[in-house]
Amino acid sequence: MKRDHDKEFGSLLIKFSNLIGLSALTTMLLLLLVVIFRLTPAHTYLPDLNQVFQNSASNEVTEPIADGEMWKAPDLASLPATPEGDLIRYGHELVKNTAQHLGPEGSVLHISNGMNCQNCHLDAGTKPFGNNYALVASTYPKVRARSGMEEDVTKRVEDCFERSLNGTAPAKDSKEMQALAAYIQWIGKDVKRGDKVKGSGLLNIELLERAASPELGKAVYIQKCQVCHGEEGEGMKPAGSAVYVYPPLWGENSYNDGAGLYRISNFAKYVKANMPLGATYDNPQLTDEEAWDVAAYVNSLPRPKKDIRKDWPDISKKPFDHPFGPYTDGFSEERHKYGPYQKIKEER
Repeated sequence: MKRDHDKEFGSLLIKFSNLIGLSALTTMLLLLLVVIFRLTPAHTYLPDLNQVFQNSASNEVTEPIADGEMWKAPDLASLPATPEGDLIRYGHELVKNTAQHLGPEGSVLHISNGMNCQNCHLDAGTKPFGNNYALVASTYPKVRARSGMEEDVTKRVEDCFERSLNGTAPAKDSKEMQALAAYIQWIGKDVKRGDKVKGSGLLNIELLERAASPELGKAVYIQKCQVCHGEEGEGMKPAGSAVYVYPPLWGENSYNDGAGLYRISNFAKYVKANMPLGATYDNPQLTDEEAWDVAAYVNSLPRPKKDIRKDWPDISKKPFDHPFGPYTDGFSEERHKYGPYQKIKEER
């Protein structure tokens, strides 16, 4: 009788010991998972960008873009209430209010000059002929002659931060970079490679038969630009604020000489369809000559320098109005910068 009792007691002890061992093992596994989670960088949990576009488009029916039809950006309100949708919305906010989050007094980082992405990419990259993002999703990754390398969207964003915003880019794996890339690609999600999309990029204008004139451009600037951008091109912002209402066009807080708008042709196309405030591609307020001349004036004035020694490794692919040599032709830097351009283009 006693022996049976002892046997039952021993059996209970074994079961209890096994239970304690299992609990300890479970506890150790849980602790290990917590440690792994804490040590893994946050960016690991950012949504996959390919999944972002699939999920964000799931609730929206869109029609194919017909050749020659005016491009229209997708509606931000169509984004779903998902982590992917939230990432795209955050990207939109960063494009629209870059300085507030990433400027000299930014709430997240201090990495740019106080301008906003949408100072160059109007209406957060959605305006027809406003240097928009219509073709980004369908054309990237691509080899760009300026770097001589294949670039993805994040590299393109890095260039904008280092050139137009005269700063440093967010880390490639940061939430901010992922959000910017997600938004920019989402904007062009309905455009297929090879589509002829009216309104993309900048409005083409005729070349002048003469050189663009900074002297004539100064008069245009005083008459039509100075009221917003300032007598010294300093831009306009409320007292005590680090955020510009109207961006600086030259000086230490403007884009540097490695930016795309430092090319006079790009600046002229940009202002022709968009400036002064209220102008559009179908209701311009500048003549072609005024656009070329004011571009020459603004880009004749001091601004930050960019180390461009590695740009255009194949110099034969430099744009006709790239203002820095060496070149494969016999024309001077001044001729390349201000024109006239016809003979330069004829020799290519």
